[in-house]
Amino acid sequence: MKKHLVVSSVFLFLFLSNTSRAQTSQDSVQIKETCFNYLEGWYEGNAERMEKAIHPDLAKRIVRADPQGRQRLDQMSALTLIQFVRAGYGTKIPKEEQIKEFKILDIDGNNASVKTIAKGFYDYIHLAKYNGEWKIVNVLWDFKKN
Repeated sequence: MKKHLVVSSVFLFLFLSNTSRAQTSQDSVQIKETCFNYLEGWYEGNAERMEKAIHPDLAKRIVRADPQGRQRLDQMSALTLIQFVRAGYGTKIPKEEQIKEFKILDIDGNNASVKTIAKGFYDYIHLAKYNGEWKIVNVLWDFKKN
């Protein structure tokens, strides 16, 4: 009987802790809003929208090869990304050619993974719910091959 009570208590605890971490439809809406701020901030040259989407400690990375074919991992900080946005790199893409697609791959508690597709590149994004807001904390990206 005592063993049954302990096992039941453990299952109840696991169920309740998992339920409290489950995503809500509001989480999905906020994640989509964050992704739109990221993509549209880039295309519009709107640093405020980009800043709203990313965490100040953002790590954005890409694997590149030097002329000899040796690979390296290039990193971009939040500050560098904001500077590129302010410089208007994304605004050079005509509105009719802009691509703003994304797919939420997973949401679990305070973490989420999203794939975004834009004109010329794609991102695998990790978001964290930070102080009640979804923020992009990691991005692994590459140029589209086609």
